[in-house]
Amino acid sequence: MQTNYSLVDGSKLIVEALAKSGVDAFISYPITPANWINQYATKRFPIMTFAPDEITVAQWISGLSAAGKLPATATSFPGLALMIESINMAFMMELPMIIVLAQRLGPSTGSATVGAQGDLMLVNSLISGGFNIPVFSVSNIYDCWDITSKAVHTSVNLRTPVILLTSKEMIMTSYTIDLNKLPEINRAEFNYYTSDEVYIPYQADKNYVPPFLPLTNNKHQVRINSSTHDETGTIKKATKAAIGNTIRLHTKIQRRLNEYLLYEYDNQESDLLIVSYDISSEATRDAVKFLNENGIKVSTLFPKTIIPFSKELIEIIKSYKHIMIVEENLSGLLSKLIYGIETPENVTKVNKIGSMITPSEIIKEVEKCLQIC
Repeated sequence: MQTNYSLVDGSKLIVEALAKSGVDAFISYPITPANWINQYATKRFPIMTFAPDEITVAQWISGLSAAGKLPATATSFPGLALMIESINMAFMMELPMIIVLAQRLGPSTGSATVGAQGDLMLVNSLISGGFNIPVFSVSNIYDCWDITSKAVHTSVNLRTPVILLTSKEMIMTSYTIDLNKLPEINRAEFNYYTSDEVYIPYQADKNYVPPFLPLTNNKHQVRINSSTHDETGTIKKATKAAIGNTIRLHTKIQRRLNEYLLYEYDNQESDLLIVSYDISSEATRDAVKFLNENGIKVSTLFPKTIIPFSKELIEIIKSYKHIMIVEENLSGLLSKLIYGIETPENVTKVNKIGSMITPSEIIKEVEKCLQIC
């Protein structure tokens, strides 16, 4: 196959993948480091506009989704913080939408924004009650294409908001890639209600997801409700039907995880496994390549569906004698997600704040670990 090399950044691949997957509306508020995505989006979507603030963004994309559009936005931590209430609303309404969350290394406005890979626990607890929405994480430039498409399809298939987690470095760095290595992307298709019978908006099928009808249809009454409701969309509180419907929202995300579970696992039959995600995966790959070439075998695991964190990934991790978790934050958020507040003794954390983790720093920690372990 002939090569077709091009210099591209992650923002363009993400936007193109969104468009090819069926996203037809993009609403945003200017914020670093998501502005490259916003700028390219102005050229790619039938509906694209800027809102006066992030609360309005979340409300507008919810309205567009209810009307049958497939919307997306891009933001960073401060913007997501303002969107949380509306995302909870959209989760309850079962409205598909994609939120690209670009984590920022900083500092931008001071030390408050030196969060880097600092948003993981926020997105893990975004929905009141500890419910999850699917969160995907890109770990290399090609993921900006593949994982973005998977995020869109998951949002439509499960009728839920989805977050695509990335970083300033991934979306603003230009890479030379072979465009011929980008697989074809299919459009996500809604499961529309087609019966002549009365439409019951939250009557789910065997896959825990109700068929969809937009508010704009002229055949059936559509009731979309963000309060606790039963299958008809009628507000209820402590009734069995209403609580059962709320439990279903949790069930559909958890029980269908295998349908959207993505990860990259390189088993080198070693005692040491390095786990990383997002931009730190690139430094990990470089470090492990050097180590393997010099006779030190190290296995790697890069979760790309990072929330909910799968038991399948836990089993891989548990099979190793030593685990090293590499992430660009100070407190070890991925470690907390996996282990809680008490990290096992066989786990080494490689953390940093204020600058990116380098391959040489990972190599140094591996060598130290092998000497001590």
